[in-house]
Amino acid sequence: MPAEEFERIAAAAEREGVRMEFMHGRPGAKAEPDGNHDEIIRWLTKRCMRHRPDLWLYPARGLRVERHRKGRARPAGTLAPKGTFAGQGEWADPGQVVMIVEVTPHDSDADRRAREEKPSAYAQTGIPVYLLIDRGTRETVVHTEPDGDTYAHLARRPFGRTIHLPDPVGITLDTEPLKDWVR
Repeated sequence: MPAEEFERIAAAAEREGVRMEFMHGRPGAKAEPDGNHDEIIRWLTKRCMRHRPDLWLYPARGLRVERHRKGRARPAGTLAPKGTFAGQGEWADPGQVVMIVEVTPHDSDADRRAREEKPSAYAQTGIPVYLLIDRGTRETVVHTEPDGDTYAHLARRPFGRTIHLPDPVGITLDTEPLKDWVR
């Protein structure tokens, strides 16, 4: 399916309250966030603002991802310089994005995409850091060093331990609060 065709279908679906993504040539529905998801994004936004006031964590920002920008994703959070998306449409260019954040939903299909499909899509796009907050495994996973197809380096820490988000993000997170927002 061409990306343009997906955009037309996604726009119609969104009018009906369904948000969609397009990864590796396949459309998929994006699970609606629950209250704990929202609290995780609030918590992370506060940390980013404190340590990197030059950047902003944009929630649910539509991005053109994958090789040749053929995919369409709505990450839970997109960390980029303030003003990066001014004047851009629903599906923005990710050229200035320094980090993508995904929070695993309680939907098995979307959960699988966050763990398996999205890392390669974001690596192909050249996004330096992909932070996965995995509520299913109760751990944070930091993907770094995109090499064109995948991320060359992964760091995993269980909730409750600190994890470093390397440059260009440059923040260390104490993940203890994440324990409060899992089932």
